[in-house]
Amino acid sequence: MLAYSLRRLLLIVPTLFGIMVVNFIIVQAAPGGPVEQAIAKLQGLDVEATARVSGASGGEVSGTKSPARAGGSSQQSKYRGAQGLDPEFIKEIERQFGFDKPAHERFMLMMNNYVRFDFGDSFFRDRSVIDLVIDKMPVSISLGLWTTLLVYMISIPLGVAKAVRDGSRFDIWSSAVVIIGNAVPSFLFAILLIVVFAGGRYFDWFPLRGLTSDNFDSLSNLGKVTDYFWHMVLPVLSMVIGGFAGLTMLTKNSFLDEINKQYVITARSKGLTENRVLYGHVFRNAMLIVVAGFPGAFVGILFTGALLTEIIFSLDGLGLLGFEAAINRDYPVMFGTLYFFTLLGLLLNLLGDLMYHFIDPRIDFEKRGA
Repeated sequence: MLAYSLRRLLLIVPTLFGIMVVNFIIVQAAPGGPVEQAIAKLQGLDVEATARVSGASGGEVSGTKSPARAGGSSQQSKYRGAQGLDPEFIKEIERQFGFDKPAHERFMLMMNNYVRFDFGDSFFRDRSVIDLVIDKMPVSISLGLWTTLLVYMISIPLGVAKAVRDGSRFDIWSSAVVIIGNAVPSFLFAILLIVVFAGGRYFDWFPLRGLTSDNFDSLSNLGKVTDYFWHMVLPVLSMVIGGFAGLTMLTKNSFLDEINKQYVITARSKGLTENRVLYGHVFRNAMLIVVAGFPGAFVGILFTGALLTEIIFSLDGLGLLGFEAAINRDYPVMFGTLYFFTLLGLLLNLLGDLMYHFIDPRIDFEKRGA
């Protein structure tokens, strides 16, 4: 597996580069870039934006005339909404955002910095991308970790029980719950939980906002732990309800597929107990695809599945950060987080393959020429 792992690590480089190229081209083609965002704020008389841009350019760029307006300038601008603005001022905004260079130069400069994990500063938040990500990580890790663990802790036993009792009343009724969980989006469950348990109409048992209370720093260690989990109950529960259905059916189908194989019939004919057959032989083979997919499931929940949950429960995490960066065309945040989390995802995919081999040593990707 060592040679296979090395090949996969080497393949990460062109894969990551290709992903960044495709996304860079798509984002550059989309209208409303950071220069246009700055112009829109200026045209809307955004005093803070005007002061920031003017300050970066050392005052009024055009000399005696206002930077926002240049009387008598008739040059056609390539930016929407820039008509009537001093061309020199537009160039100064381009220099501020790095758009005075051709697209390919900007991309190569960006990738050269990213190789050294230098993601630069946000265009509109006056903070480094690394600092922003670190600030948002506790929320996203909390949601992703506890949701993934609970989904697996619920789905695997439930899926095994459904497979063993296939066709029984328990299987039918539990399937109804699974269908509801699969059909209804997690954010609708989140709204229902707020209405019922967070002071919406019936009970006021759980907090509605944030990851911790305002007096968190003054609490004891036990109080801090209790306060943290108290805030996590509703958002995590809403994501678990919406996420356990698919894994439950995958577990059930994996077990049913293994139970009907010849080696199970042979094991039973030898007089082995049902528990020994299920958990000594079937479990390891059936759980292969389920357990090995844990890293990918964690990444999926951590970085893609929590946006609406964060908005509903006022949790300022990575999902909300990425959404706001896309809306505001904050390119350093967009591409910096894309690079880092794509790299993390590729590494976790490799870890998933290694888990296949760890769970069942008979699987050897190297011998298969993978």
